Amino acid sequence: MQKHESKTDLKIDEDVLKKTTRCKKDFSCLSGERSLCKVELCVDEKIHFIKCVSGDSCSYRIPFGYSFVCTCPVRKELHNRYGI
Repeated sequence: MQKHESKTDLKIDEDVLKKTTRCKKDFSCLSGERSLCKVELCVDEKIHFIKCVSGDSCSYRIPFGYSFVCTCPVRKELHNRYGI
């Protein structure tokens, strides 16, 4: 089960937030009411293979073979910094 933390518990660098220009979900990943794609494999904290939990389209999700790669700066920071 994924840990749910409120916005006040998470510290995301301002530069990372500024790089996240295509977010269609208004940064819902930073709220306690989020459902994030699960990171199944992370390579060098740069390449994040994910399993999508919803059918919603995401502008940061890229198909890669039978899987997907997440390129969202905020999602990557959440995983790299907090293990979320």
